[in-house]
Amino acid sequence: MEARLIEALTEARLALELLERGITRNAAGKAFQAWEALLAALLRLELEKLKAAAKTGEERKRLESTAIPRVPTTKMVSLKLEEVGHEGVVAWTPLALNLHDYQHRGPDPDMALSKFRAREEAAEHVRKLAAETARRAEALQRAL
Repeated sequence: MEARLIEALTEARLALELLERGITRNAAGKAFQAWEALLAALLRLELEKLKAAAKTGEERKRLESTAIPRVPTTKMVSLKLEEVGHEGVVAWTPLALNLHDYQHRGPDPDMALSKFRAREEAAEHVRKLAAETARRAEALQRAL
């Protein structure tokens, strides 16, 4: 879990460094990777609580075999981390997924392929997600 927290902090820092260089799409990808690493750390930390809350054996098995090592993007929103005490995770996860899309598609004035019309919009959200990721990861490190 400590390695995933270090990864989250490193990726968040890299996102901000890339923004300073004007490399917004790569910064968006790094901000997404930082959030993904944080989610993996939270899943590892709360594994026993999440397994206890799981409704099926299949769901418990998926937590151990898939969710923690890879944190699939298709399952990020449905993670039950708020139910075990991590408030606000659900609110930040769609932003991370939108930045992931922006990384691959870039800005889109019509918002058909990306939720960001312009580079500046994406950059603002990269900063916000990187800051939130770092705040949460640092708090977890202090608690360990």
